[in-house]
Order: sequence, then structure tokens, then C-alpha cells
Amino acid sequence: MPTVSIPRDPLFKALGRDFTDDEFQDVCFEFGIELDEVVEEPVKVTKTRGTAAAEPEMEIIYRIEVPANRYDILCLEGMARALNVFLGNTERPEYALLPPPPGGLLSMTVEPETAQIRPFIVCAVLRDCAFDDRAYNSFLDLQDRMHHNVCRRRTLVAIGTHDLDTLTPPFRYRALPPRDVNFKPLAQERSFNAEELFEHYGSSNSPLKKFLHILEGSPVYPVVMDAEDRVLSLPPIINGEHSRISAATKNVLIECTCTDYTKGLIVLNTIVAMFSQYSSKPFSVEPMTVTYPSGPTHNVAGQQLSGKTETTPSLAKHRLEAKVDYIQRAIGLTPEQLPAAKIAPLLNKMMLDAELDASGESIQVAVPITRPDVMHACDVMEDVAVAYSFNKIPREVAPVRCTGAPQPLNRLTDLMRLEMAEAGFTEALTFALCSHEEAFKKMRREDRGTAAVVISNPKTIEFQVCRTSLLPGLFKTLGSNKQNPLPWRLFEVSDTVHLDPTSDVGASNRRRLSVVFSDSATSGFEIVHGLVERAMQMLSLASGDYGVRQGDDPTFLPGRCAEVFLKPSGLRVGVFGTVHPEVLEEFELEFPTSAVELDLEAFLQIGVEGFESVVPTPDPAFHAAAEPEFDAAAYKKQEAEELKKKQEAERKKAAEKDKLDAENLAKMQALEASGKKVAGGMHKFDASEVDVHGGTATADDFMDAFGF
Repeated sequence: MPTVSIPRDPLFKALGRDFTDDEFQDVCFEFGIELDEVVEEPVKVTKTRGTAAAEPEMEIIYRIEVPANRYDILCLEGMARALNVFLGNTERPEYALLPPPPGGLLSMTVEPETAQIRPFIVCAVLRDCAFDDRAYNSFLDLQDRMHHNVCRRRTLVAIGTHDLDTLTPPFRYRALPPRDVNFKPLAQERSFNAEELFEHYGSSNSPLKKFLHILEGSPVYPVVMDAEDRVLSLPPIINGEHSRISAATKNVLIECTCTDYTKGLIVLNTIVAMFSQYSSKPFSVEPMTVTYPSGPTHNVAGQQLSGKTETTPSLAKHRLEAKVDYIQRAIGLTPEQLPAAKIAPLLNKMMLDAELDASGESIQVAVPITRPDVMHACDVMEDVAVAYSFNKIPREVAPVRCTGAPQPLNRLTDLMRLEMAEAGFTEALTFALCSHEEAFKKMRREDRGTAAVVISNPKTIEFQVCRTSLLPGLFKTLGSNKQNPLPWRLFEVSDTVHLDPTSDVGASNRRRLSVVFSDSATSGFEIVHGLVERAMQMLSLASGDYGVRQGDDPTFLPGRCAEVFLKPSGLRVGVFGTVHPEVLEEFELEFPTSAVELDLEAFLQIGVEGFESVVPTPDPAFHAAAEPEFDAAAYKKQEAEELKKKQEAERKKAAEKDKLDAENLAKMQALEASGKKVAGGMHKFDASEVDVHGGTATADDFMDAFGF
């Protein structure tokens, strides 16, 4: 949850009384928030070119954790208002639109080109405001918090606030090439065009640097202008210096450009709801008209705004209905403990306009603009529970007794971990995500697009796909711990992820056991083979229940790879062998290494003794069709044929080399017979023999002339 910093003394003043820290913590808990920390900090000076005093005054700050969707309590004004209503100190405010001023409502005209970058804008005006320094700083702080929260770091919404008295309406929302946007940005001493401004911020440590990527690469940049072509803002980067607001500003123009129209309305409503209390007529706001161009340009992102004129903000309440019995059952209260008549007053404490309908079976709720988080009957129920107090909800023993027990797969996993540890291996826990290269190229495996679950928007090259094998993680672990004494013994029992068209989500997990052994004296093949046999013994499998046959896995050396399969089905459940040198080189491993990987879920399918029989989805990586058992005689015959072919190819290659050497020797003897100088089998030219580029040759010219 986000943490907001609220000055204690102004908060207590707004609440009309003082609290001890423990008392205020209790109030916070009852309201559904948490007092996280009490600190002492310097009093903030006015932002934007503010100057701190030599010895700043200190004040107590409450750092309060709030729900991420409660945008109305991200500032002092909203927190004080919500707590006052909750404590019964005041009634919830009703927000109203001011009548149009002489000459009609102020207007904002949207040009078609804005659809290429940030298509929407919403606007409002706060009239006759009376800010002091603290209220002004709180106004700016709320914008910062909303930019970080609901605005998603300005990608969805960017807020601009301006001194209306310095501007000339009507206003235009345009999109221009960067070189055509020229203005003096906030807190700068000279004018820049947008290209120069981006270069200026990109080469400095400005906090605005992290927002430049939102516009970079676009042929046009959004810009808000007044009737005299003065730039109000270059959203979502910076406002103009000309319309900069201060604590003395009386009339504030608020504009929010956005890619998400709904989020833009939420942000605008929240700002005007929080700071309209400083207007001469509290909780009132002057709307503006926003006219969109005709044509299809602004029928985007789920909105059909082309050719329309919208009036913003909209202060209309949206309505919900929640059944009384649903609220009571969901909270765990009887009708006697929570009568229907008491539900509406509880919701009023949470700043919701609620009343019991005539039937007495439903609660009708009108949700104000400050509570966009209330979207469903379950949200209404939650607010009733908060207002009722979680401490007052009786704790009851569940009417049904359930005896807990581990799932068979988890029990098998724990026992297998214990067995591997007793065999002298150390457990590792590696990431479930890995790079595509580690999953395939480094393991000498081909990606056919049917195995790995791919992350659509990876933040780092190391986390591109879900692992289909535990071995890459173990190999990386060995490579990062080469300072440890040999031999290296590691194991992991964890899940791999595989594409699975039979699953409702298109993928499924498989529980696997992987073991690696590395030493300088031996490859460890016999060790991992013995470990497999021990695992089969601990799984209560008789020799007739499973078998080992020749395997063919590119991760392992040919002829040093074996498969574990179940009888009589022939189902492949594992593989072990000596790791291929190319794989070792990819993971920077210097010593011979052997590895094993088993699919543990397959053993539940056959009903391992002591475990409930489970029929899981076959592992696409292991469960291949049945194959005949390993035929040693046929393998030796095949090996002899391959050796014969290899020797024949080597003899042919040697004959071709002898022929080429003889030809080169004849050429050299011919050159020497003609008086040429020859050394080391190469002809040594005199400068007189070659004329390159008119006789002014360089070493590079000679190389070019002779085709090097």
C-alpha cells in the first residue's frame, strides 16, 4: 500500500482535537488505514524555486499506509475530511458546478493530430481560491502522488495546473512537430524548442528525465496553448513558466491530458474535490467544454468522442444496489447483530450516500466522485465492515471441522528433498524464469515454439521465458560458486512450466527433481545412475516397474545418456547422463558434470505406496511414446559402422591434402626455376614487379591487389 506523509499538527487542527500516537493509531485502524511511522522533518518551503531557511523549522509527520485505490486520502485535505466524516464531526460535502461566467464556459478545442500521441483532455477551473503555503504545497504533493499512482508515472494521465489570470481563453490542445514547440519551461531561464528541451533534460540529472521516453520517437508532441499561442504545458513533461501557479494564485485552470479517458476523469474529479474547499464557494467547481474534431480520429481506446463536445468535470454520482442479506452474510453478522436500518448510517460514515429501500431488502448507494474505488456490491459490503469495526465482528469456530494434510505431490516432494540431502547433495532454489538462450541455445535444444511459456514484456533479458527444465538454473548456480571445493553436488525439487493446450490457461506446472554432480576426477555418471536407482527404491518401485534405456538428449553426450521409463507403458519419466562439453562451456563449467532430471508427478499416476493415486496431465517434455529396451548388440554394430565411416572420411581427406601439397610444391619449383624469390611456400614480390595505383602503393594497396 502507498504511504502518505501527513503533518500531524495541521491534521489535528482540522480534526478539532489532539490525539496521542496510540489513540490516533486506533482511529486509523478503525478507519481501515495504518499509522506506519512517526518522524520529525523540516517544514516544507514553497515548491518551485522555494528557498529554505538557514535553520528550518521542524514538525511531526505521520506516515500513514492507505489503500492504493483510495485517491481521496492521499493529501491532508482529503485525509482530514474523510476522518471528520468517519468520526461524526461533520457531514459529507456535496459537490456542485458553478453557473457559467459572463460570456459562457471556457472552452478547450482538441485538434485531430493529438490522436497520434495523447488523444484526450479534461479540464476544470477553481475560482477565487485562498491558498496558503501549506495548502499550495499540498496541492503540488497530491499531483505528484497521483502521477505515481493512478496516472502510472504519467503514462495514462498527466496533470497540468495554471494561473488562469495570466492566460487568454479559448484554449487549444494541439500536437506539433518537436521543433515547432517553443516555450520557456517551468523553472528555466530561457526558451527551448521541444528537441532542445529533451536534450537538456536527457543530459542532466533532472527528475523529468524518466518521463522523456513517453514522447521520444513520436513525430508530434502534445501541447496546450491559449488564444495568443502561449504554451501552457508540454504534457506529460513540463508546464510553461508563464502560467506557473503560486500560493497567491486565485483562479486555477486544471487540465489533464490522458490516454485513458476514464482515468483522466477520476484524476480531475479527485483534484477538484480535494482543493475546491479553498474556493470562495467551498466544494464548487467551474466546468469547461472540450470539443473534439469530427471524423474518426478520436474514436479510440474504447471512447467515441469524435465530433462531440464534452463538459468536464462530471460530478454525477453513480448508483449501486447491495442486498442486505448479502452484506450480513459476507461480514459474518446476523440480522440481530447488524439490522438493515443500521447499514445506511454506517455507509454514510464512509462518505457514501446510502439509504434502505422501501422493501427493507436492499441498500441503494449513490457513490460520490471521491470514491471511484466503489464499483460493486462487495465494495459496499467492505465499507460496511470497516464502519462497523472489525474488532466488533464476533469470532466464531467454523461449524465444519477439517483435518489438514499435505497434498500428495507436496508430501512426495518433501520426502524426496530429505532423501537427496541424506545422499550428500545440497539443495538449491533457482528462479522460475530464465532467458531464452539459457533454456534452449545453451542447453543445445531447439525451440519449436511448443514448449516454453514466453513473457510478453520482459523487463530484463534474464527473465524471458518460464523454465522448462531445472538444469539451467543448477548449471548457473555451479558456475557462480566455483570457489567451493570439489566435488559439487546440487539438487532442486521444484516446478517447471510447459505449454499445455488442455489447460484452461494454456500452460501447466510439472514438479521435477534435478541433480547435478561435478568433479575433476570423474564425470559422475555412475553416481547419478546410483542416485536414480536409490530414488526408485525410495518410491517403492520394483525392478520390474521401471527400466533404463539409451537416451537421445542433446544436452548430454551421445552414448552417455540414458532414459528412465515405466513398465509396461514405456512412459519416459526422466533422463540422466554426462553433460555435453558444449553445454559446460556455455555455463563456464570446467569439470566433467553429470545430471539427472525426473518427473515426480508421473510416479503419483501409478500410485506410489503411501500416496494417493493421482492422474496428472502428461509432461510434454518427458512423456514420449514407448520405445524398445536398449539393445547392446545392435548399439555395438551401429557404433562399428559409424567408426568405419569416420575412418573412411579421414582417409579421403588425407588423400586430398596430399594432392594439394604436391600441386603447391610444383608451383613453387616452377617459380624458383624462373628466378623468382620464394620463402615459406609464398612468393616474395619485388616492388618493381607490381605497379599499384601509379607506383605509390601502400601496404593496404598490396593486400587489396593480391586479394587479401
